[in-house]
This record gives sequence, C-alpha cells and structure tokens, in this order.
Amino acid sequence: MPLPPPPKKRASVLPIASLPRASKSNATPSPQAPEDAPATPLPAVQARPARKSARLLTAPSAAQAAAPGHGAALQVQTSSEVAAPSRVRAKAEKELPPATSPVRKAATRSTARTAKAKDQGPSKLFVLDTNVLMHDPTCLFRFEEHDIYLALIVLEEMDSHKKGSNEVARNVRQASRTLDALVAAVPKDELTSGLPLNATGSKEATGRLFFQTEVLDYSLPTQALPQGKADNQILGVVAALEKYHPGREVVLVSKDINMRVKARALGLSAEDYENDKALDDDEVLYNGALVLPANFWDTQPEDIESWKEGAHTFYRVHGPLVQQMLINQFVYFEQPGETSLYTRVVEIRGDSAVLKTLRDCTHPKQAAWGVTARNREQNFAMNLLLDPEIDLVTLAGNAGTGKTLLALACGLTQVLDERRYSEIIMTRATVSVGEDIGFLPGTEEEKMGPWMGALDDNLEFLTKNASQNSSAGEWGRAATNDLIRSRIKIKSMNFMRGRTFMNKYVIIDEAQNLTPKQMKTLITRAGPGTKIVCMGNLAQIDTPYLTEGSSGLTSVVDKFKGWPHSGHITLARGERSRLADFAADVL
Repeated sequence: MPLPPPPKKRASVLPIASLPRASKSNATPSPQAPEDAPATPLPAVQARPARKSARLLTAPSAAQAAAPGHGAALQVQTSSEVAAPSRVRAKAEKELPPATSPVRKAATRSTARTAKAKDQGPSKLFVLDTNVLMHDPTCLFRFEEHDIYLALIVLEEMDSHKKGSNEVARNVRQASRTLDALVAAVPKDELTSGLPLNATGSKEATGRLFFQTEVLDYSLPTQALPQGKADNQILGVVAALEKYHPGREVVLVSKDINMRVKARALGLSAEDYENDKALDDDEVLYNGALVLPANFWDTQPEDIESWKEGAHTFYRVHGPLVQQMLINQFVYFEQPGETSLYTRVVEIRGDSAVLKTLRDCTHPKQAAWGVTARNREQNFAMNLLLDPEIDLVTLAGNAGTGKTLLALACGLTQVLDERRYSEIIMTRATVSVGEDIGFLPGTEEEKMGPWMGALDDNLEFLTKNASQNSSAGEWGRAATNDLIRSRIKIKSMNFMRGRTFMNKYVIIDEAQNLTPKQMKTLITRAGPGTKIVCMGNLAQIDTPYLTEGSSGLTSVVDKFKGWPHSGHITLARGERSRLADFAADVL
C-alpha cells in the first residue's frame, strides 16, 4: 500500500506537501466514501427482551382497582411535587413532547436531569402489561418521575409463568422479588398512598407504584372483548383510570402489538416499551470507519508531526474532524489520482488525534491461513482480528461479505502458527429459520453440528487452500484436517454460564439473534488472554420480538465503541458470488 515516506526520527517534522493531497479544483468525494459522520452515542440502556407468553383464560379477579378516596387511590401531584424531566431540550422554553411521544422519553436513563421543577402539569400514570415485566424485570425503575399502576391480573399472570428455567421464568421471578422488596420497605398503613419506587435505593425512579385493590367501573364492548381474557381486563383498568383521573395522562405500556391496536381503537393511549432499544429507528449504527474529506490536508498546518515505529507510521492530525473520531476507528483517504491512506485512530487528546497506518492484508505476504482481504473493509477487519491488543471484535454485514471466513482464518493463524491462543471455541444462537426439526441425538457437539454448517463450509475452503499450498500429499492433508478439527471446539450457549475461557479465541456467530442479556453472559466468560469475535447480519433477525434496535449485537457495538481494546467494522461488499450479491440487493 503506497504511503508517504516517513521520517527516520521520532517526532520529526514532515512537510505537508509530501502527504496525499487532492487539488481544490477537482476535490470531489469518492463515490464509495460515506457522507455521514458516525452517529452520536446514546445513553446506555439495558434490555432483556423475551417472548410474550400466551395469555391464560382466567376468570376476572374480584379486586380490580381503587376509586379515588378508597384503598390505593391515586394522588394527582402538583407541578411543584414532580421531579424534573429526564431530557433537557436545547432550548428551555420548549414544551414537553405530546402524549403520543414514545415511552422511551420517560423509560430511559437520565443523563441531563435539571434541578428545575417541571411546570407542565402532573406526571404520567403508566399501566404496565404483564409482558413488559417478562421482557425487562427492572422496568419498574425506568420511568423516572412518573407513576406506575399494576392490575392484579398482572400478578396472577406472573404467578402462572414463574416456573421453569427459561429466560421468561427467570425474569418473572426477578420482577416478583423486586415487588416484594418494594412492599416490605413501606409500612402497611402507607400502602394506600403508593409505594415509592426509590425505597430500595434506585435514584433514577422518583415516582410511585400503585396496586389495584378494588373493582373499577368501566364500560367496554363486552360482546367483542370478553372479560375472561387478561388483556381485556387490563384495557378496562386503563379506561377506568382515565375516567377517574381526567386531568392526568394514563398510558398503557405493552409489548403486544395487538393489544396496543385494541387500546387505540377504544380511544386509549398505548405505547411500546422502548427502553431495550440501543438505537432509535431513525439513527444509524456505528460502522467503524470515517472517510477524510478531499480538502482534509488543506486544513492541516504546513508542518505535520509524524514518526515511525517498526512497520507502522504515525501521524498527528488536528482540526474539528477529530471531534467525530473514536479510538480504534478506521480513518482513510481515497481520491482519484492521489495516494490512498488507510489508518486507525490510536489516541485522541483535545483537538488532536494520532493515526496509525495499517498492515496491508490485501498482499499475499500478509495473508492469514492463505486468505487475503479483497476489499477495504475486509482489510480493516483483518487488522482488528490479528491485533493482540484488541480483545473484542464485532463484525456486521450482509450475507456473503466474508465475516465467518475472515474470523476463522485469522483464528487458525493465531492458534496453529503463532500459538497466541490455545484453541478456537465457536458457538451461535440456535434459532431456526423455519419449522423446528425436533430434538437432535448425540453429544453436545453432535447436537450443535447441524447449526454449524457455516463452520464446515469455511473449514473445507481453508483446508483446500492449505492442501494446495502443501506438497505433503493425501496423508498430509488428512493430518492437517485432524489437527484443525482438534483445535476447534463447538459449544452450546446453554452451558456457558459460570465458565471462564482462558487464552481462547471465541467466535460468536449469528449474534444478531441474541438478546443484550445473552451477549453479556457470553462476553463476560472471557478470561485472561481471550479474544471474542461477534458476527452477525442485522437484516436477518429470526428471534421473535427482537429488532435491529434491540438486538444484542447492536447493543454491544453501541456500548463498546471508543473502548481502547475493542473494534468494529461493517463489511459492505459481498464476495461470495455475483448471484449472492444480486440477491442480497433485490430480495
């Protein structure tokens, strides 16, 4: 890869004229260069998505809700009693969002809370559906200054789903323990005024929790909505609370799309629980690369600092563009007729950043197990995979971009050739595209075999490459296959909890089908000297109730960006075949 000639002494001065420069007359951006800067990081949020359990057809509970002045009656807070809103607008004179704004406006971590009291009226009252507690057992503390109302039918449904070892049952048991702690922290005679949500130490939740204790008077089309169904009973509670508290906004929060549609058809406010989303729908996921504009070198000082360490050259750049850079982000310069420059950000201090040139993995001498990079993004990915200082690598991209092949080739090189890691451990989410084929026989690896077709396909390609470059004959090829197989272990995610992987190269395939909680479980298995590679295609999510914004892969990419020991790159160009590339574009 042609680069400017580096000076021989450290911290020497390099004339700006010797760097790649685009002329002002034809300084047009490259057609392959992205025009947008990386998305601004959002406040970190937690999520535990879970499949909504089927409703049980139970008889209506005798106790439904408390009317004002009876039992657990709700108290409308005045403006002086309500905490400040969670998000501060750029202009203080702007009003709060309308009633149809997403729940995320309230159900999120506060990062810009003011001490000024809110003067737009009383706080909202959120009525939670059962599936919200099954989805996120800590959701009670995600609504900040707003109050929460739980119908007793919700507790009944939680009780019927608490048994089992799946994630839904675990979330229900955790939510039940949280409710028990809140009830125990308040004297019995004060329960009628609501339970303070900060009684157990949560500083973000300043509202109160109310339980239904009496039957509410509401009118719903009973012939169309049978009252024996739990969903319809919760809708009745929402309708009654709106009737009893006309000056307060009552909002139903549910992960069930049909229930939200029914609520809106009845004229009730309903919203989705969006605290699990790492990114909003209109935001772009961090892609790990930043293109330098055509006039970038014109904005630099006449003399630019540069030095050489080993095979790498370092450049210190200045300017407002540094504010958009992140540690381990790839920064490149490409212009027609000019020398290209491919670097990675290794240091940021104020308005200056240090860029480090990359190893050229497109050259056969820099190949990993016979595999070379075929495009710019693959070169970036191989630099991350082969760097021992990077502990976590996330690769995203469409089908056929080479994610699994690159991760496996770089892993074999570091395990068998460089002896940096002891073995490769590969796992993936066992989520099928179509109908489930049932139980599989055999050991753990034999059960995971049908899910590891991608591993077998890529190993066949790599071993074929190795045999072509070797003169050992058939016996040598068989020995190579046995050696490779002995260093690759296939593990199921179901048995990962409690384990510690030391000096391993861990590959997590199809990570887009994992929840943030599952990703946390897998990544925290890493011990000393372990590297974890997460790969996935956000356009192929097969797990129910997971979206591109709430996927565990999205959460990891968003929360780890800028960490000195992690890196991310989105592979853009398919290299599998022309048929696969065209199908990915048009289908």
